[in-house]
Amino acid sequence: MLIIPAIDLKDGQCVRLKQGLMEQATVFSDSPAEMAQHWLDQGARRLHLVDLNGAFAGKPKNAAAIKAILQVVGDDIPVQLGGGIRDLDTIGACLDGGLSYVIIGTAAVKNPGFLHDACVAFPGHIIVGLDAKDGKVATDGWSKLTGHDVVDLGKKYEDYGVESIIYTDIGRDGMLSGINIEATLRLAQALTIPVIASGGLSNLEDIRALCAIEGEGVVGTIAGRAVYDGSLDFKAAQQMADELGA
Repeated sequence: MLIIPAIDLKDGQCVRLKQGLMEQATVFSDSPAEMAQHWLDQGARRLHLVDLNGAFAGKPKNAAAIKAILQVVGDDIPVQLGGGIRDLDTIGACLDGGLSYVIIGTAAVKNPGFLHDACVAFPGHIIVGLDAKDGKVATDGWSKLTGHDVVDLGKKYEDYGVESIIYTDIGRDGMLSGINIEATLRLAQALTIPVIASGGLSNLEDIRALCAIEGEGVVGTIAGRAVYDGSLDFKAAQQMADELGA
């Protein structure tokens, strides 16, 4: 079970949002590159970047911060990026720039043909972010709720050849209210590709609960606000996950 620290980028800073609201941003660092180094030093095995400005603008907006992070990380660990990735040229530039994976969210729902093309052009590098509330998928920075069922879309994207799916319960994101284990498990059991849990991670009990369903295909979890405000010790969390996984 991978514990994956999130570095959410807004105006070149590392921030955390509550429930995806840009006006509910807490700044944790003016230097995302230093934050990346911190997580490397803590033993992180993957980093999760989100270009929040990009998610709303429809194209990446924090290129300088992303480049600085990738210079710090080098070839040490994989880095994945989501937010505003809407065309094949952008994906190509991201991967050429040193990213290991790109995460497609809104565009996957609105333009499934693009997602299919991306999986064909860049096999093994495309992750889909499924953000949902009460089992229904949300788009456009979580501002619009669709009628699409999470499991139905997950199966469709699996057929396209996506590498994995990040499943976020947007009602819990940034709220430290605990991972939605039931919904994450339901999705993982319906798929054969890996699922990464996101939204609400708050303490070691969440890690224990996630490790209990690791055998169903839940391979990791995104760690956000909890590891920034100190309610979850990253090193202890990864150590527990390693011990329970063994």
